[in-house]
Amino acid sequence: MPKRLLFFGTSAFAIPLLRALQRDARFEIILVITQPDRPTGRKQTLTPPPIKMAAQELGLAISQPERMKAPETLEQLQALLFDAAVVASYGQILPQSVLDLAPNRFINLHASLLPAYRGASPITEAIKNGDTEAGVTVMIMDALMDHGPTLHRSSTSLFADDTTETLSERLAELGALSFGDTTEAYLEGSIHPTEQDHAQATACKLIRKEDAFVDPTLLTALEIERRVRAYTPWPLVHTVIKGKNSKILTTALANPTDQPPGTVWLEQDHLFLACKEGTSLELLTVRPEGSNTMSGAAFFRGIHAA
Repeated sequence: MPKRLLFFGTSAFAIPLLRALQRDARFEIILVITQPDRPTGRKQTLTPPPIKMAAQELGLAISQPERMKAPETLEQLQALLFDAAVVASYGQILPQSVLDLAPNRFINLHASLLPAYRGASPITEAIKNGDTEAGVTVMIMDALMDHGPTLHRSSTSLFADDTTETLSERLAELGALSFGDTTEAYLEGSIHPTEQDHAQATACKLIRKEDAFVDPTLLTALEIERRVRAYTPWPLVHTVIKGKNSKILTTALANPTDQPPGTVWLEQDHLFLACKEGTSLELLTVRPEGSNTMSGAAFFRGIHAA
């Protein structure tokens, strides 16, 4: 008999795992639990989460509780008689009352090599810090954030041009590859959880728009270049250039400069920004506030033509 699974997920990161488990004859996904539809964009259009759309394509039952602690939610889950629950990028802390429905059988796919980067933004943090390796961890959930014992870790190189978007896609596929075998082995007792080294744990927070503001007088070109990639696709790095609020979309490290930090200049149709410690950055594409994306050179000429 296939193992009966609940699946908790919200973002696109969870989709490869959902599809892999749906194809796997060892498992039966009896319900997908995801966040409610939310208003998005300038027009605040009510939009379903990515995992809901994927679940609909697969013909799976879906639930979107506003509050996991609500008595009716607990009653619904308790009546399902599931063998285990899978959690991947759900975006909401599961209360102890939910975890108690199946002790030691809430199995989470976390996008870091735990105990590094416990929390909401592990992929962004790895890029921002200049890590050369990233990975995913299959773990058993407990009441604390990403604190429980681990079952399996998979790693991959972190490339110099990775953004949060590209690395998320790669890690999502990596996690889906081993999750089924790991889960089956754990539920059948052939592998056992390993306690994390809590003394080595690091944490990362939920990202806010203001986190992506950069000041070239305080940051080096390398630090800004990493942030540009880390905050792609959201919230996108932004700064003030010649008095104009602008998003910096793509960059390249450039030669050292003696220009004061914050100075911008055009050289052979390339736009450069002087940063801390004599470093400089080429601004390849920029999106001024209220305008479309353009090359750095076009942006610079537009400022001076205004």
